[in-house]
Amino acid sequence: MRRIHVGNALSAFGLGFTVPYLYVYVAQVRGLGAVTAGMVLAVFAVAALIVLPFAGRAIVRRGPLPVLLAALVTAAIGALSLGLSGSAVSVLLSAAALGAGQAVMQPALATMIVDCSSSGTRSRAFAMQFFLQNLGLGIGGLIGGHLVDASRASSFTLLFTLEAAIFLLLVVVMATVRMPHSPRVEDAPQSAKGSWKQLLGNRAMVQLCVLGFVLFFACYGQFESGLSAYGVEAAGISTSALGTALAANTLMIVVAQFAVLRFVERRKRSRVIASVGLIWAVAWAVAGYAGLGDGSQEMATAAFVSTYALFGLGEAMLSPTLAPLVADLAPTGMAGQYNSAFALVKQLALAVGPAVGGPLGASLHAPYIVVFLLFSLGITVLALRLGRQLTEAQDHPSAARSRVVAQGGAPKGHAPAHV
Repeated sequence: MRRIHVGNALSAFGLGFTVPYLYVYVAQVRGLGAVTAGMVLAVFAVAALIVLPFAGRAIVRRGPLPVLLAALVTAAIGALSLGLSGSAVSVLLSAAALGAGQAVMQPALATMIVDCSSSGTRSRAFAMQFFLQNLGLGIGGLIGGHLVDASRASSFTLLFTLEAAIFLLLVVVMATVRMPHSPRVEDAPQSAKGSWKQLLGNRAMVQLCVLGFVLFFACYGQFESGLSAYGVEAAGISTSALGTALAANTLMIVVAQFAVLRFVERRKRSRVIASVGLIWAVAWAVAGYAGLGDGSQEMATAAFVSTYALFGLGEAMLSPTLAPLVADLAPTGMAGQYNSAFALVKQLALAVGPAVGGPLGASLHAPYIVVFLLFSLGITVLALRLGRQLTEAQDHPSAARSRVVAQGGAPKGHAPAHV
């Protein structure tokens, strides 16, 4: 598990190292223009959407570790070639390799966490994963920003070369992992063979995917598009204040992640997600005050920063909730398929979110706030409906474990018959 967490941190570090500077690199440093730079960012999303449906089945058939190693090598090749590319075609092909590799890392690492944890330790393991991912992204972006110089293409080549080296180092680290077999919650519907048809027949998983799409669309899909555009255009937020808001989001996650973990573990997962919807509704209301209220510029800036901090609190509550729930809904041996399906839903939301939120946040300020406030309340409704589809072991695993202990559990050295 320690090696897996190192993998999460390093993969996030590599992502934060280069992605924030892709647009500048392609459009200005290589002189390929804004259109090509926009296409590169789109290729990242498209590559992920193409490979993720196949990644799930590969993880089920081959195991998560070989798939992760292949993804790391692919990402390393993409990063290195991107740093050496000078034409539009080579840049786009390199971005496709880098995007595909990074997309497959997520479900592979998540499945390894599932296989190396039990239902009792899974929430804490995924909370640690989310904590390290945010830490890696922040540190990677900070170091990368100090290394690059828009006047020197060689500084970007160095950046992408270092990213490739990080991925290859991770190959060496992860190759030493020996995957154990751990018991998991077995109350999810069972099937002999994993397939998309069988997954779509799992009503609870389908509802969770719909809920996940709304979650990612209404939050992550707005961070660097609609919400930032709204802040600049409606609230008059400066670029430095926007950076402060993003830092407040990361800081809230780092500070609150383990503080909220004990609270989250003792509550029903569906109700935790429902409460996140309410917190985000408050966040959108605060953002509305920042851009539409009559307060001073200082008040508007403080409200806007608070919006990002509230989003961070919700994210900290979701990290030990969503991923373990996906794992507990998966039949035995199908965690890779279910993790890939949920990652695919996330990528779709992240592709659609900026396309819808960007223009709306920049021009239609009041409708933008109202629409996403309603989306947040919709999260609460969808989460409560999902709770009716879950067994007690899936929705409230700590209570299920407590009941087993109260009933005497199982003889020492034997697994309990009912988790």
